[in-house]
Amino acid sequence: MERNEIFEVVQQALVDAIGVDEDEVVGEATLLGDLGAESLDLLDVLFRIERKLGFKVTINDITLMITGGIPDEEFGTEEGYLSDVGLAQLKKSLPQIDVDSLRKFEAERVLTLFTVDNLVSLVEIRKGEMASVTH
Repeated sequence: MERNEIFEVVQQALVDAIGVDEDEVVGEATLLGDLGAESLDLLDVLFRIERKLGFKVTINDITLMITGGIPDEEFGTEEGYLSDVGLAQLKKSLPQIDVDSLRKFEAERVLTLFTVDNLVSLVEIRKGEMASVTH
């Protein structure tokens, strides 16, 4: 399955779960910001992707992709903002972001930075993991 086919599955899941138009679902659109998804919508999107592709992608997978497994107390500062460690991880996990603009960004809001392209990449990774398990 090619990336553009995965994009189409993700796009359709977003259209069906959130009720946005197909042309709104572009790679750089953030799920929780630009597309207006809420937490429950995100669960619905992931469930639809699972039904279509036959493997699970979870909120935990998204969080792990974003944070790289860095503990909350290291990812954010005591004041609740992204730490240097958190910013360095975001530079790797969400390469589209200008991390310098996030110096005073609240660590707990990091999921709002997750885009359609990020979700497509995560689905690609999970698909690859599933393929290696079955072979």
